[in-house]
Amino acid sequence: MAGERSYDIWRSSSHYKSDSPKRMVLIRKSVEADLAAMLAIVNAAAQAYQGVIPADRWREPYMPSDELEKEIADGVIFWVAEEDGSLLAVMGIQDKGEVALVRHAYVTPTVQRKGVGTNLLRHVRGLAGKPVLIGTWADASWAIEFYRRNGFTVVPKKYRDFLLRRYWSIPARQVETSVVLADGRWMRY
Repeated sequence: MAGERSYDIWRSSSHYKSDSPKRMVLIRKSVEADLAAMLAIVNAAAQAYQGVIPADRWREPYMPSDELEKEIADGVIFWVAEEDGSLLAVMGIQDKGEVALVRHAYVTPTVQRKGVGTNLLRHVRGLAGKPVLIGTWADASWAIEFYRRNGFTVVPKKYRDFLLRRYWSIPARQVETSVVLADGRWMRY
């Protein structure tokens, strides 16, 4: 990761509420120096899950540093949205052969619902060139709605378990309490 950078800069849109009409957010591949800030974003944003997802799936911190390191070692490539040197959001993409997975998508709570996550998702999705799948908690209605607004569809339950077991390494209990969303490329697949 160290030293790798790729940039995509976007200006604020009508969906990105800002004090400054020229607000610039940089989307780039994460580097090792970003890890602490990435964990802070994940763990702050994941607080929304507490009391929503099954209690046996909640833990504090939601993502410890060794888990983030394992995800990177397993091929998740993380991208970040940054403004004025501060990270605002993080999202990973993982190539799984015939599909790509969006993994660990989190936006700093203070900038949620301002277009940062949407732009980061568009960027990451554009990198895939193949069907994209996303797994999230079944009770995280706000996350499901976010992905629906961005062109993803909840996969019928008859395919969910197969997809979660094939492409993710998660416990059976998490499979039971999750959903999978797919983009139009998978739906035609």
